Amino acid sequence: MKRFLALLLAIFMTASAPAEPSLQGGGEWINSPPLTLAGLRGKVVLVDFWTYSCINCQRTLPWLRAWSQKYGPQGLVVIGVHAPEFGFERDVKRVRQAAMDGRLDYPIVLDNDFRIWRAFNNQAWPALYFLDAQGKLRHQQFGEGDYERAEQLIRELLKESGKAPDAGMAPVALNGIGAAPDLANVRSPETYLGHAHGAARGILPDRLKRYGGGNPRLNEWTLSGDWTVKAEYAELSGDSGGVALRFHARDLHLVLGPGADGKPLPFRITIDGKPPGADAGVDVDAEGRGMASGERLYQLVRQRGPVRERTFEIRFDAPGARAYAFTFG
Repeated sequence: MKRFLALLLAIFMTASAPAEPSLQGGGEWINSPPLTLAGLRGKVVLVDFWTYSCINCQRTLPWLRAWSQKYGPQGLVVIGVHAPEFGFERDVKRVRQAAMDGRLDYPIVLDNDFRIWRAFNNQAWPALYFLDAQGKLRHQQFGEGDYERAEQLIRELLKESGKAPDAGMAPVALNGIGAAPDLANVRSPETYLGHAHGAARGILPDRLKRYGGGNPRLNEWTLSGDWTVKAEYAELSGDSGGVALRFHARDLHLVLGPGADGKPLPFRITIDGKPPGADAGVDVDAEGRGMASGERLYQLVRQRGPVRERTFEIRFDAPGARAYAFTFG
């Protein structure tokens, strides 16, 4: 189940709409008691499939939060269905923290077994499903983007239900990780470090190996030091080591976490062998120093000048770091 890139899949579709969408079969609910679509008749419902380490999902959340706040009093119910991509995203405590960090106060249900996902015949993160006040699925949208059209649809469905939406569109604050991507300059694809998605050249799955690093070509990555590449992630097994990647994009993110003991791990990044300076992402300082304090997505690079091909490296001086996937924006 791969994420759909926003530049390809910000589209509305109706042909593959599920016959009987349902919220049944999920796990724990956050911000709400369990809800059913039948119990929400009379409300306009927007169901969002997301997972908290997904950058495409993260960039959609400010819009969902704004719509919930503006249109909730007028009859809109936003529901987040959290369907995990990585094992650590199955933990309700981590999802609760992600909801708090994102200031998400609308109902969220954990869908660890993908039962709601299958009921909606869903195929992507993020995916938005719009149901009218009679519970009929009217539209679905895969990927981020096309927000003005989505909000206009919400307003139309509210009017159909007899509500009068307040004038004007919802104000949306975009900054940090949630800022819009620079799609015109993204020439690097989402890149997984675990072997379940296809190991890079020279990788030895599930066994400790000493890697020699090297200068990767565009959209290739290398390891240096003693690493064990598992299905979901590459784990540093030695006392020091690094991951290097050649990329072309304004933003570089890495899904990253500390070891099994959860002890925060410091790291340092470089761009073309130097500290990032003004090109530092929100999770590092100008010297490239950061801390892997939990398993989540970290923004490590945001280029402020002209976007060009660069070599990124992250280094650790203690064992246990787990690197899952690079994403770009």
